[in-house]
Amino acid sequence: MTCPFIDPVLVRLGPLEIRWYGVMYLLGFIAGYYVIKSELRRKQGPIPAENADDLLFYLVVGLLLGGRIGYVLFYNLPAYIAAPWEILYVWHGGMSFHGGLLGMILAGVVFSRTRNANFWSLADIGALASPIGLMLGRIGNFINCELFGRVTDLPWGIVFPDGGNLPRHPSQLYEAFFEGPVLFLILWILRVRTAVHGQVLAAFLVGYGLARFSIEFLREPDPQLGYLFFGLTMGQLLCIGMMIAGAALFTYLRYYGVPTEKRSDRTSRVKP
Repeated sequence: MTCPFIDPVLVRLGPLEIRWYGVMYLLGFIAGYYVIKSELRRKQGPIPAENADDLLFYLVVGLLLGGRIGYVLFYNLPAYIAAPWEILYVWHGGMSFHGGLLGMILAGVVFSRTRNANFWSLADIGALASPIGLMLGRIGNFINCELFGRVTDLPWGIVFPDGGNLPRHPSQLYEAFFEGPVLFLILWILRVRTAVHGQVLAAFLVGYGLARFSIEFLREPDPQLGYLFFGLTMGQLLCIGMMIAGAALFTYLRYYGVPTEKRSDRTSRVKP
């Protein structure tokens, strides 16, 4: 099998192109909006469900700015130091999920303070909405024939235009599955079983970090970086930090976290 299977450009209008990758981003934002609104209604807070669009706006800005800045810092800093104006050339590609995650967390902190809302509760909702966008983004990577895997002799190996003549793992689809529906299902179950606010976010950090760290063993490293410490890629090193942060957050919340409304109601009915 040879990539591309479909034209990465959905519509051409003269010099204007609408690409599948951009459409996947848009679909991810729409899906995220409905998940956020649904969770706000179910929790009856921490902000009115009618304000879901405001929260999503903050998160989208944080994602786009953080994703771009993260790519510049983590993946190609020397090139952008040599030509800093190219930081603005977003149409050339270059987004980092880990940078986008940091951007969304910062945006969530700012939003929660402006609305006097519980940040950890909002973070849980944002974490629950993220796997859908991750899945769609990886499908967009696959349509673009980018971020492909390492060479394989498995029957479903695919020849990618920039990967030579040998078949490679469709690692974009592996990530789409495990970072998307698998992670979403885990968080969906946890969302009604957590004891304190923030545990869904902690589970997301550990779950995503573990999934991507594992799959990166089958993914071709970024050509400008190659393999780094101990033969790991930049993505794997960032995921190690992400998993450590998730585990630390679990520990912190165990002792200092604010109980969820469901747990608070339950304990308030227990007689001393």
